[in-house]
Amino acid sequence: MIKNLRTHAFRLALAASVLGLAACSSAPEQEDIERVPNKSAQALYEDAKQTLDSGLYARAIELLGAINARYPFGPYARQVQMDLVYAYYQTGNTDQALATIDRFIRLNPNHKDLDYMYYMRGLVSIKADENAFQEYFGVDRADRDANRTRVAFQDLTTLVKNYPNSPYAPEAKKRLVWLLNKMARYELRVAEYYFEREAYLAAANRGKYVVEHYSQSSYLTQAFDIMEKSYRKLGLPDLADNVKKAKSVNARNK
Repeated sequence: MIKNLRTHAFRLALAASVLGLAACSSAPEQEDIERVPNKSAQALYEDAKQTLDSGLYARAIELLGAINARYPFGPYARQVQMDLVYAYYQTGNTDQALATIDRFIRLNPNHKDLDYMYYMRGLVSIKADENAFQEYFGVDRADRDANRTRVAFQDLTTLVKNYPNSPYAPEAKKRLVWLLNKMARYELRVAEYYFEREAYLAAANRGKYVVEHYSQSSYLTQAFDIMEKSYRKLGLPDLADNVKKAKSVNARNK
């Protein structure tokens, strides 16, 4: 009985602390808005733009958030949302950036700057998948789940396909090459994992996936190699020889 009461008391205390933290985390946002001077939308936006251009992203978010709250249907509403996305991106607040982008695209399906929003969604998804500490020390993270990478690839592909003349298209194409290699490398890491554990059929299938879907990546030769090794381990010499021939043809065509 005493144990149950203690457990119940602990749960109540935990719930109270969680609610307290939630209240604390949301309070500063309202306080930030209240601290912003009571100016016109134009004056506030000029302040926000200057702050944003100066790289003071946290302060820019305060100013832009105030404009968004006070003038949600004003003439600067859409531009404010686009600037907020950039500021959130620069501060690493990827959740808020993605939520703002998704809302913008949903409410403005024909906006002239949708190419920018798709470009930023690609960049935000890439940032969300990064780990600055591990990247700095050169830790290979290819074995991590590639879902964010796929989302970024899809968004940048949408940009290049639907807005080929966009000023963001050239940079998006460069990032697509990098993302393609990253996804191929992830699949190969999984293939190697299976091969080391003697799951040769699964390893061969992962290698085949790279050949079929990421043939433009720089990991095609490695994909052929693991397919060939796996088929030989499975006692399938004909399939292994076919892969070896395909690898030779690919090498000649480079």
